[in-house]
Amino acid sequence: MKIGIVGTRGIPNCYGGFEQFAEYLSVGLVKKGHEVVVYNSHLHPYKKDNFNGVKIVHCKDLENKIGTAGQFFYDLNCIIDSRKRGFDIILQLGYTSSSVWGKLLPKKADVITNMDGLEWKRTKYSRKVQKFLLYAEKLAVKSSNHLVADSIGIQDYLKNKYSIDSTYIPYGANLVDNYDDNYLTEYGLKERQYNMLIARLEPENSIEVILDGVVLSQKDEPFLVVGNHLTEYGEYLKNKYLNNKLINFVGGIYNIKKLNSLRYYSKLYFHGHTVGGTNPSLLEAMGSGAYICANDNLFNKSILGDDAVYFMDAEGVKEKLINYDLNVRESIVANNYKKVKELYSWEKIVLQYENLFKKVIEE
Repeated sequence: MKIGIVGTRGIPNCYGGFEQFAEYLSVGLVKKGHEVVVYNSHLHPYKKDNFNGVKIVHCKDLENKIGTAGQFFYDLNCIIDSRKRGFDIILQLGYTSSSVWGKLLPKKADVITNMDGLEWKRTKYSRKVQKFLLYAEKLAVKSSNHLVADSIGIQDYLKNKYSIDSTYIPYGANLVDNYDDNYLTEYGLKERQYNMLIARLEPENSIEVILDGVVLSQKDEPFLVVGNHLTEYGEYLKNKYLNNKLINFVGGIYNIKKLNSLRYYSKLYFHGHTVGGTNPSLLEAMGSGAYICANDNLFNKSILGDDAVYFMDAEGVKEKLINYDLNVRESIVANNYKKVKELYSWEKIVLQYENLFKKVIEE
């Protein structure tokens, strides 16, 4: 099959979840003998035309000149280019800035859209933007030949709201069995004597709730905040916790070995995401042997089940930090590791997408 992947800033990943997903999926499909093209922003630091067998097409991106609106023009450029490539399948990752161009997608290709999370529910957006995102969601449903839901919650939502069937395929993760404690020295940390989170610094990821809980606990333990803090909300958070010397904003980290090692050696790993499907960083945490404390919601519970401790608010975070239960850590970590192996390995995820593409083409 000839497959085009649109909707990301590009590969190799140096931004976030969809980029990481596109990287693993595209390389996996190439290994299975398919021809795969991934669209990259011309602002992406990787400038070559091939990445591990995946063809890279660089498209003009105006985000550096006109801000977020530039993403719409970037997606438009990718879609226009896709019309001349003769794709059998176009996999569209998300829809926020691409579905408005849905009518321009090539008619001969089967368009499959991964619907991501409930973007219009994100609290960082104004009511006007939320209204547009709900409209964009409807356009994506209308302009796609098939939909992918990355969580059972999203699949149920699509069925209830649009009376449409979708295919459930979660994100994937790798099992990690080698760690490097030298990374701890870089941040002045000691094994099992610090806590952490990895997330985009946005309100719906419970960053403030978690850090308020850290302050309330009065525990004399470093807390690592991994994520780009050079944003308006990031500046707000840094100023709020300026006087707490134990809270350390370290910025984004894209060295996967370093991330896995930091997760593994942490005491508690906090996952505060409240909106979305199968979050990639959650699966990574499971595969790297982290002891997870997650926001208590449907999306997280559908993945973790009983194999985590949960919080609802800052008091809940405080309680989990103070009453740390070492006795259940080993079984929770082992169960999550097993889940990744049996349900979320990249090999299985790539196979599920390959089978879906074949099925859609046949139909």
